[in-house]
Amino acid sequence: MAADAAEPREAGSGGPNHGLRIFLMWLPVSLAADLLIWFVWGPHLPPGDMSTSAASQQFDIAVMAVMAAPVMALVLIYFGYALVVWHRRPGDNTDGPPIHGNSRVQASWIICTSALVLSLAVFGTYELVNTQGAGAGEGPSAIWKPGGSPLQVQVIAQQWRFTYRYPQFGGFETTALVLPENTWIQFNVTSLDVIHSFWAYQLGVKADANPGVNNIAYTKPIQLGSITVRCAELCGLWHGAMYNYGSVVSPAAFQSWAKSTEVKLAAVTKMLPPYATTYDPTVIPQINKAMAKAGITGANGLYYPPEDPVQP
Repeated sequence: MAADAAEPREAGSGGPNHGLRIFLMWLPVSLAADLLIWFVWGPHLPPGDMSTSAASQQFDIAVMAVMAAPVMALVLIYFGYALVVWHRRPGDNTDGPPIHGNSRVQASWIICTSALVLSLAVFGTYELVNTQGAGAGEGPSAIWKPGGSPLQVQVIAQQWRFTYRYPQFGGFETTALVLPENTWIQFNVTSLDVIHSFWAYQLGVKADANPGVNNIAYTKPIQLGSITVRCAELCGLWHGAMYNYGSVVSPAAFQSWAKSTEVKLAAVTKMLPPYATTYDPTVIPQINKAMAKAGITGANGLYYPPEDPVQP
């Protein structure tokens, strides 16, 4: 009886074509999964499509998900099929057939997985060296930059605030990050004290802020809305509270805000060091004296809000 039960599983016994069965189950499942990922899930993937760099990252994630779904579907369907069809049956105490390899299956697996991996390598390399470098800071010498003259916004990180200088509007410094829609932005990211990380989530921009280094990142906001900015690098006691908010507004609204802010902060701007991509640490007290006069507290240079403990 045990031998009879094992008979259908012997190699070459003329049993069902398991490979064809698995393929016919896998094909519609993987096709449905890819269609759902691309058309239903894809438009809602993080970080959204508020800027060119964010939309680029959303596209990258969708492409990788579409490539991964058929592989995941194959593994799960094969696993389920094996549990149902090849499980041990009552009274069958024999060993399985002594199969040592299947060159056709092995070759197919190697070819398919190699094609996937190499395709992802080519795609990933192209996306990194193309527009915005996947939204990451590219150092002082960016490998890609947009044409024309982008709006420059310097991101100055310090414990535990982000401030922003606008060199094309007199170099005023403010905690308000305001950007015009449909305009290329050049972020020049630096730090006055320790290592921070400028992460403008909805824009898909994340760049390290290192002392003495100018880290450039490009993006073009393409939708109006609010921006959440956080520090993504552990930078001290109040790292978790180092965040603020910005907004993308119309070009006319930005021009009005920038010009009025330039006039409003003119006296404070005179106290700041001349605009540069990085700053000498010895001028930090001077910078923060101006910030304190402008009502901006909580930055390095002993200007702490009353509720904050003194830094050790």
